[in-house]
Amino acid sequence: MTYIVKLYFQKIDYTIQIMDKNNLLNPPYRVGVLLINGFALMSYASIVEPLRAANLLSGRTLYEVRNIAVSNGGARSSGGVLVPEQGRITDPPAFDLLLVVAGGDPSTFRNPHVFSWLRRAARAGVVLGGVSGGPLILAQAGLMTNRRMTVHWEHAPALAEISSALMFERSLYVIDRDRITCAGGTAPMDLIHALIADHHGLSLARKVSDWFMHTDIRPSVGPQRAGLIERWGTTNGTVLDAITTMERRIANPLGLNELARHSGVSARQLNRLFRAKLKHTTMGFYRNLRLNKASNLICNSSLPITEIALATGFASSAHFATAHTSHYGLSPSARRKR
Repeated sequence: MTYIVKLYFQKIDYTIQIMDKNNLLNPPYRVGVLLINGFALMSYASIVEPLRAANLLSGRTLYEVRNIAVSNGGARSSGGVLVPEQGRITDPPAFDLLLVVAGGDPSTFRNPHVFSWLRRAARAGVVLGGVSGGPLILAQAGLMTNRRMTVHWEHAPALAEISSALMFERSLYVIDRDRITCAGGTAPMDLIHALIADHHGLSLARKVSDWFMHTDIRPSVGPQRAGLIERWGTTNGTVLDAITTMERRIANPLGLNELARHSGVSARQLNRLFRAKLKHTTMGFYRNLRLNKASNLICNSSLPITEIALATGFASSAHFATAHTSHYGLSPSARRKR
């Protein structure tokens, strides 16, 4: 098979195009990266480099990445590096995922044209995300309502000033339905590992992480994998992989077969491992994990019960109330009052 490979390294342009007949059947996942002047180059590289590596290691264009600038001339990082634009906010937001990357003091960012463009993307069904200070910009645009989120610790106080109703979590990254937020620094490497694993399986995701010697993949909710071992009392890699997948898919829970596929075993084997190591069925453990997240939201947020149900993967408030009452012995509203 013949591949036509074009690499553009001038001015830090990371575009890679590998054309073959498979791409006609499975078009690339389109990722837009909106760079706000003053962004951290580390955060940017931690997004685009793993995606570039996924293309190279798979021999196909799995991901098509485009840098978007607010104005002509590209965007300049906090260290002075200029990244040229491949599109501007005047263009239609034709992406599967659009990530806003910002640093400095994003709380002072007040560009109505950017806010309008991001809202347009949301209406078009684009998954929106923010990295480092980017989540703060999404919140300012009114796009994080009823969504769990995180942000770089430096910007957490500014986030609280926008609205006390925002569901802030001190996590490396949070995936809540059509919103993805990430703390920045090297955390995007863990986020991109999770996305590649979701899209193309753990095998490719691990190859990409190994490529960058980022072998200790951190789960979304904690700083290290060791945290998972301490919390759940098992070192079984398959079980830990499944729990990691569950924790990043709270709002959009997977079925047993999908979890098994992500973990590289059969559904029957995954259930056997969960029973042996954690004394629960796989899906029973998953439900309890989501109920625990819901319980935290009930006690620590003013979010309506219906929104909490949706944010934790329950189809309706009635379904959620039944599961919550069965697990805790109290209805969600009674738990909130207590």
